[in-house]
Amino acid sequence: MKSYTIEWGPHSLELGNKTLIMGIVNVTPDSFSDGGFFFDPDAAVDQGQKLANDGADILDIGGESTRPFSEEVSAEEEIRRVVPVIERLSKRVSIPISVDTTKAVVARHAIEAGASIINDTSAFRFDDELPDVAVKYGVPVILMHMKGTPK
Repeated sequence: MKSYTIEWGPHSLELGNKTLIMGIVNVTPDSFSDGGFFFDPDAAVDQGQKLANDGADILDIGGESTRPFSEEVSAEEEIRRVVPVIERLSKRVSIPISVDTTKAVVARHAIEAGASIINDTSAFRFDDELPDVAVKYGVPVILMHMKGTPK
């Protein structure tokens, strides 16, 4: 299998030789994957550190649930949830940190706090300014597919 390496800032990822592991930390009270166990910032940071220690290649920090029929969270609330966690984790781990968001303003704050990848579950459908943030900061983007939209 052909492989290639993407490099940005202090990070690089080799794609194609092995499956990369993304450790997910949802800083939400209503996540369908972890039941809100990491809504507390200290718990979220500890979990992120554990995932990195256990071999995750990327940490993904999210502040808004994308489970079906979930309530939308304001950008301000999403920033309040993810930025402190990203700030602390970026000082403790050397692997890239992605921010799971569909909002340009959240991505901007997260990158300034230490995130280095944007993980957009809407594939740029919800915020036309999100691609501009990726270009401005020179960060890679993960585009996801979502069936339908949250509530």
